Amino acid sequence: MKEDIIDKITSVILFLLIIGIFAVIIVFSIIAIQEFSGEKEALTFVENSGNVETATSNEKTVEDDIEVPEIVENPINSIEKTNSNTSNNYANVQVDKYFYNQLDEKSRIIYRAFESNKEQMKTGTYQIELGTSFSDILSQSNGQEKLGEYYQSAIEAYTYDNPEIFYLSPKKMYLNIETTTRGENSTYNVYINSGNEANYLAEEFDSKEAIDQAITQIEQVKNQIVQNKTGNTYQDIKMVHDYLVDNIGYDSSLSKQNIYNIYGALVNRECVCEGYARAFKYLLDELNIPCVMVIGTGTNSQGETENHAWNYVQLNGNWYAVDTTWDDPVVIGGGTASEESRYQYFLVGREVIDQDHNPSGQFTEGGKIFSYPNLSYESYSN
Repeated sequence: MKEDIIDKITSVILFLLIIGIFAVIIVFSIIAIQEFSGEKEALTFVENSGNVETATSNEKTVEDDIEVPEIVENPINSIEKTNSNTSNNYANVQVDKYFYNQLDEKSRIIYRAFESNKEQMKTGTYQIELGTSFSDILSQSNGQEKLGEYYQSAIEAYTYDNPEIFYLSPKKMYLNIETTTRGENSTYNVYINSGNEANYLAEEFDSKEAIDQAITQIEQVKNQIVQNKTGNTYQDIKMVHDYLVDNIGYDSSLSKQNIYNIYGALVNRECVCEGYARAFKYLLDELNIPCVMVIGTGTNSQGETENHAWNYVQLNGNWYAVDTTWDDPVVIGGGTASEESRYQYFLVGREVIDQDHNPSGQFTEGGKIFSYPNLSYESYSN
């Protein structure tokens, strides 16, 4: 009897020990799994972070001014506003330009408003009325966000379609929303002005008089160039290319005024790549030769990737790339570039330009992605 009791106690103790061992194994297994999972997640994060590369260049090719503007809300307690029921969609304004044609209708309204009021905008204080065209959008929960997106796409397209509009500072422009409520219904009147800023002009051109004087100077240079047009598209493209290469100096300091616009390129004769590209388009627009600005990155002869701007131009039904900046290289030690280097990026196809140019259709972070013309693979052969 005594031996049976001892056997039973021994069996119970062994059973408890086995359960304890299994419990310990399970606990350690859970801890190990958690630690393994945590380590794997951390490694994935580090791996993804390590793959990010950015271009290192101080030269901008997209206007820093372009951004979603501050939106000012102005609630109105009555409906006695004279334009509260006006839908200013500027339907009578005819526009047929490359980036405009890629906009949706809401962004086109804003673009057409700029185009319709470009003379008045020279004052820097003129209020651009958009009326109630966006009431259907603003009645939605995310309406203000969408209005900001429409505005950003419109100002981007307008800036790159129209290099002659060099005097605006979009970061000093404000979207205003006047809300008129009657019962459960609300109407939203939208307009653009300078908000609390003195005006929405660039610092270099702070009055209509200064702008008109600058335009006169630009047009004098333009007229001197285009009077030499031949009517032969190839020769006229070459004429503009050669003028810019021969008469503009590249500003390496990145600190002078107007180096990003056509005034710096054509009047001051000193600019960076964006100034070259804008001037090239401006002059070809005058000659009625289809041309677009292209922004992206370029890998230079030292293997450095930097922000860059150049052009695509249409000739005999095909599109080719022209980079007047890189056809006007800075020669170390002075002197002039060779004839070959002057035309290294003149009317080239993808077989050449794709080797060191990478276009981007997104002009600003988070903005609309625009498309460019489809380039010929082969370079132009005259």
